[in-house]
Amino acid sequence: MRTKIPIRLGATLLALALASTALADDMEDYRAMFEPLPFLPPIPAGNSMTQKKIDLGAMLFFEPRISASGVISCATCHNPALGWSDRIGRAIGHAGQVGVRNTPTVLNSGFLTSQFWDGREPDLEGQALGPIQADVEMNMTLDQAIARINELTVYRTHFDAAFPGEEDPINAQNVALAIATFERTLNTPNSPFDRFLRGDDQAISDEAKEGMKLFADNGCVACHSGPVMSDGMFHRFEVPGSTDEGRFVVTADEADKFTFRTPTLRNVAVTYPYFNNGSVNDLRDAVNLMGEQMLGHEFSEPELDNLVAFLHTLTGEMPVVAVPALP
Repeated sequence: MRTKIPIRLGATLLALALASTALADDMEDYRAMFEPLPFLPPIPAGNSMTQKKIDLGAMLFFEPRISASGVISCATCHNPALGWSDRIGRAIGHAGQVGVRNTPTVLNSGFLTSQFWDGREPDLEGQALGPIQADVEMNMTLDQAIARINELTVYRTHFDAAFPGEEDPINAQNVALAIATFERTLNTPNSPFDRFLRGDDQAISDEAKEGMKLFADNGCVACHSGPVMSDGMFHRFEVPGSTDEGRFVVTADEADKFTFRTPTLRNVAVTYPYFNNGSVNDLRDAVNLMGEQMLGHEFSEPELDNLVAFLHTLTGEMPVVAVPALP
């Protein structure tokens, strides 16, 4: 016997069903504005990934003897325990010198279209040798670094394995290739937001969903786009109290004064402090400042709550890296 549903109840159920469908369609529209993070970044044709090259790159990344003091390595500023950054305003390098800029995380850096805040290098291979030579960082010439590596005979075995067939594989180019290869493994896929983008509606909270909508509706997604949530472009942003002229230092183009590359928002909740000079420690304050300066908009307290909840969903699964036993 068929049960009859009262007309009024039936109309209510229909209205709820239609509302649910509209809400689902609305959510799909927002999902379409974002991209999940792949497990690996693009691999350049001239630097294939092999396990032996990755292992060598890891050794060099943690190797302090390619610094003038013998105590500073890439991992000093890109600490695995600190979001692969250093969580201080500006990096401290050779002889206690304080750098002019905040240390960007190396996480997901293989997805970026340029490296450093001012984009002075196009890729990880170009970036890898810069800190070794910088007098404020590791303060060692490349010739000195190669000589130091050659003193450690076990490195000969590792370079031979990573670059088979080369007569003299211990050279600056191969150091850069190895470090860059290792860095391309430092990715954080499968964040709650990635799972949400792939269809898991329960992967993020309702507050985070509202934050995602605010992020899109207010235009944040215009610059923080793509899988790494950076357009790779350079935008004018003057942090209060900073005299850093940004990309202008590289190009000498007046149009580039005070412009910086859009930072990735992946893992932003664990890679504080924020901005090129690391002057803001709190994520909520950083969002508020971005709203004021870049959007000309003052977010309400509930809006800030939701935006911060959304940004926390961008923290992915951290790479598991065993610190190598160095020779």
